Amino acid sequence: MRRPVLIAALLLLLAGCARDTGTGAPDAGEPRTASARAHAGDDASGAGDRWRPRPGTPWQWQLSGRLDTSVDVPVYDIDGFDHTRAAVAALFRQGRRVICYVSTGAWEEFRPDAGEFPAAVLGEGNGWQGERWLDIRRTDVLGPLMAARLDMCREKGFDAVEPDNMDGYRNRTGFPLTAADQLRYNRLVARLAHDRGLSVGLKNDLAQIPELVGEFDFAVDEQCAQYGECDALTPFVAAGKAVFHVEYEVPPSRFCAQSRRLGLSSLQKKYELGAWRRACPG
Repeated sequence: MRRPVLIAALLLLLAGCARDTGTGAPDAGEPRTASARAHAGDDASGAGDRWRPRPGTPWQWQLSGRLDTSVDVPVYDIDGFDHTRAAVAALFRQGRRVICYVSTGAWEEFRPDAGEFPAAVLGEGNGWQGERWLDIRRTDVLGPLMAARLDMCREKGFDAVEPDNMDGYRNRTGFPLTAADQLRYNRLVARLAHDRGLSVGLKNDLAQIPELVGEFDFAVDEQCAQYGECDALTPFVAAGKAVFHVEYEVPPSRFCAQSRRLGLSSLQKKYELGAWRRACPG
């Protein structure tokens, strides 16, 4: 998650916001109609029954505050721990695909499974209150823990997973991580997701896109326009896979033209990732 450390205090305050529990919705999803699948940019070619969103698919990304289901887009990306199976099912009934946000590269002290991570795999802080990088070389330890998180996503009925903090090797983690370590770990996460019938997105790890584009079903990127990196995401679009892109500090007037040219699904969001969004005009 590539965002400035200075806003960590703001996010800590926002963490106390009310979360949507979805208690009023039924406990199971319902099959989508063909029209709903088309609305959600579905494309299962080459991926069995697994969802693979097409380039340009509109989306909403909300990780804080009470879930606003009124945003008229076919794809929602929401926190996997914070929302129930019923909340996911409610989105399904509106014809939406739903992505499960989980951190796979960093430990979070506020998650219910935090105590299952041994101290030996916890590294330096990643700039967010209560979070520390993980030693991704320890796949013997992290593999089962991440499998359990993805089991949660599957059991709640999500279509896909957005695994975060997938570029630790380019940060100060407290461990001597290499690009090879990151490739091995990212491929493990992709395989675990696919084994559970979940699509999976590559988060931010732009330098390794050439090696990983074939193993991920879409990409999620933060701030490629701000850092002049959006062209690096074109292998996903060329492969017919969506790139879900967000800017925080750059207004749409400065990135939407490029996004349309490259085929990205672009939004402006605030750092707290609440319901507010500003999409590029269609």
